[in-house]
Amino acid sequence: MRNIWLAPAGFAAAALVVAACGSSSTSGGSGSSPAAAPATGAAGAATGASLDAKKVGSAMLLTNSKGHTLYWFVPDTSTQSKCNGTCAHYWPPVPGPATAMAGVKGTLGVITRSDGTKQATWNGHPLYTYVGDTAPGQAKGNGLNLSGGVWHDIVLSGAAAPAPKKSTSSSGGNGYGY
Repeated sequence: MRNIWLAPAGFAAAALVVAACGSSSTSGGSGSSPAAAPATGAAGAATGASLDAKKVGSAMLLTNSKGHTLYWFVPDTSTQSKCNGTCAHYWPPVPGPATAMAGVKGTLGVITRSDGTKQATWNGHPLYTYVGDTAPGQAKGNGLNLSGGVWHDIVLSGAAAPAPKKSTSSSGGNGYGY
């Protein structure tokens, strides 16, 4: 008799993200100086994103207009994204320029990515969403060490979402807690 094991869909998707992100290139883009503007809610270009503040857990996080958590990537600089190619598939860049809704404080800017597209920045950090956050109010990408660096949600107030717990079992989670 043969046993058939089915992994939950979330486990399979997470394993795919870990495998794909771990092999991505970290070639840098040719960034330009950020065109910084205070986050005052002033109107921006129609191609950009609206940034909002939403409560996720016990923290007020920076989100897009749909309530999805925004992240910054440690290897990035204020003028250059280090997340390109496969990485950008799993951590989609937030298009710039961005506008700020009520409750969002900080300096908004724009960089030019290696592919020529514009990406929004907040306080000098290029912004991303995470494909693992499938619904508003999630912060599953916080603390993940993928694609050559650590990802952090942007906490406007309160306590940050906890980083994923490392697995201590031999379940094949590769220490990512999936």
